[in-house]
Amino acid sequence: MIIAEGKPLAEVAGLIQGARKVLVVGCGGCVTVCLAGGEKETGILAAALRLLRQKEGNPLETVEVTLTRQCDPEYVDMLEKYVTDDVDAIVSLACGVGVQFLAERYNKWVVPALNTKFAGGTVEHGVWEERCGLCGECILYKTGGICPIIRCSKSILNGPCGGSQNGKCEVNPETPCAWQLIYDRMQALGKLDLLMEIQPPKDWSKSRDGGPRKVVREDVRLA
Repeated sequence: MIIAEGKPLAEVAGLIQGARKVLVVGCGGCVTVCLAGGEKETGILAAALRLLRQKEGNPLETVEVTLTRQCDPEYVDMLEKYVTDDVDAIVSLACGVGVQFLAERYNKWVVPALNTKFAGGTVEHGVWEERCGLCGECILYKTGGICPIIRCSKSILNGPCGGSQNGKCEVNPETPCAWQLIYDRMQALGKLDLLMEIQPPKDWSKSRDGGPRKVVREDVRLA
């Protein structure tokens, strides 16, 4: 899932400084799971913004809505009845994708309330870790399900750098060496022979290169 965290209240308030009425929109997707932009967080942010503006003597009216997802047009369209002429700005508690979908759909000033961090998962309650670099060319079958692009601090594809000590990364001694993890996993699976295959240089053209990427499934398109 996409992991995000909230911007400081003062920063969000500064983005809507001239607004009198704002629509605060949460997202029921990834940011709900990582406790950054769900219905609860949407209500808290709206209340905090109102209190801050009241303290400044500049009252703010807020309308709060949480969509199932902000990255899907069919749900974004449901916001239309709330985007009235007197709404001066929309505050989005979604990842950067959701912010852009709202901005594309509505002719309003749309601002992000979150900072999008990475694609990852929950490792314990309240702790999320990055696990995928979205490189567009997955080789996890060669590394025992451990991503060297993200888990290795240097994104090395052919074994460890030589600087790790006692299974820890030389960049950060609190970070496990990805290649030690890969070796241990492949040894346990009886597939160490696969690590003897030399991996070619990464083809970064399949990653973030040459503009936005797109996946098209003609078999499910409606038009």
